[in-house]
Amino acid sequence: MTNLQLLWFLLIGVLFSGFFFLEGFDFGIGMSIRFFAKDRDERDVVIQTIGPHWDGNEVWLITAGGAMFASFPMWYASLFSGYYIVLFLILVALIFRGVSFEFRANMQTDTWRNFWEWAASISSFCAAFLFGMMFTSMIQGVPLDGQGNIFGSFTTYVNWFSLVGGVAVSLLCFIHGLNFLRLKTSGGLRERAQKWSKILYPVLLAGEVVFVILLFLTTDFFAKKPVTTWSILIALVIFTLIAWWGAIASHDWASFLASGLSLISVVVLIFNGLFPRVMIGKDNVNSILIKNASSSPYTLHLMTIITFSILPIVLIYFIWSYWVFYKRLSSPKQTA
Repeated sequence: MTNLQLLWFLLIGVLFSGFFFLEGFDFGIGMSIRFFAKDRDERDVVIQTIGPHWDGNEVWLITAGGAMFASFPMWYASLFSGYYIVLFLILVALIFRGVSFEFRANMQTDTWRNFWEWAASISSFCAAFLFGMMFTSMIQGVPLDGQGNIFGSFTTYVNWFSLVGGVAVSLLCFIHGLNFLRLKTSGGLRERAQKWSKILYPVLLAGEVVFVILLFLTTDFFAKKPVTTWSILIALVIFTLIAWWGAIASHDWASFLASGLSLISVVVLIFNGLFPRVMIGKDNVNSILIKNASSSPYTLHLMTIITFSILPIVLIYFIWSYWVFYKRLSSPKQTA
């Protein structure tokens, strides 16, 4: 394995980390539209919190997919063909989620406005759930042949571990969204988001325990990388406890950053367990390795130059856009 191959494996991990940190609270806000906000005024405020950001945050996913296609075409081909139906459903959820914001803003009747609000909430949950289900099913090991083709059955994708993973990621995103609401709103919305967080964090911790047990039973992470796997899992629990403490003590920034780092910890756990593979086969002989899945050295070298030339501009834009819209929005109700 070359340094460039390792670099691009890490960069793809960074891109997915950025996606789940930023789009994670977007998904959580989307779920909150109908499951948290009480009336139309509150739903307006909830949507306004991500209005300037949600479409830009999705660029991280597009960039991660593009980077995977260009740097590890065999990984891209195997994953996107083997998980075609799951990824198609994710795409449908993202499309419905995107258009729901635009259509809701232009609807004149309550019936259609409610329809698109429900569409936003359900599609946000489905996208988060399917992402969690896909990645947790992938790390169990899939039936691969020597050419990297996946021949999976229904239980390859839908099983106890993948369902728990989907629920866990959805709950993490929902709580991350509540923490973002606490940062962006004042009054009744913020206070209620804080109350909900206090209730949901014990549920999340219990879910993390179940996730760890199933991770131990269904993957080779503990056998192959016990030290790093345990270290990441301990960090995940610590971030969850910090976020819970932030909810109890009204430290909004601590909760938001810790919940975002919890999502990043899940991505780090997956990439740590995958290394030096990109796809884990049921038969380990057929697992796809980083060194065998990458593009040519020239392609990786050229991509590295272009990426590090453009990356600073992109990061400056993202920081500037969040800085411009950093102010809190007033809650329509000042009581919880």
